[in-house]
Amino acid sequence: MALEFTTDNFQTEVLDAAGPVLVDFWAEWCGPCRRIGPIIEELATENPDMKIGKLDVDAGQEIAMRYGVSNIPSILIFKGGEVVETTMGVQSKSALQGMLNRHKV
Repeated sequence: MALEFTTDNFQTEVLDAAGPVLVDFWAEWCGPCRRIGPIIEELATENPDMKIGKLDVDAGQEIAMRYGVSNIPSILIFKGGEVVETTMGVQSKSALQGMLNRHKV
């Protein structure tokens, strides 16, 4: 199951994480976000060794702004507290899995 990242846990769960973290920046009202949501859930289930989650941009506006997220869905992979890869829009499961594979420890 995908994790829920918030302004309260972003530092600990994402920036201070030991390994890579995939963050799906999304919003409830965003149709494409709802389409990619099940893919994010599947990836989280199929990659238990990686931290995968979602951040609601309405609740976490300051985090979205900090990382220049102006279009959603946006997928960012963090490693060592830094963004190492970014993609925007609905992506295929295989494309997202490829992103994860490139950053596995």
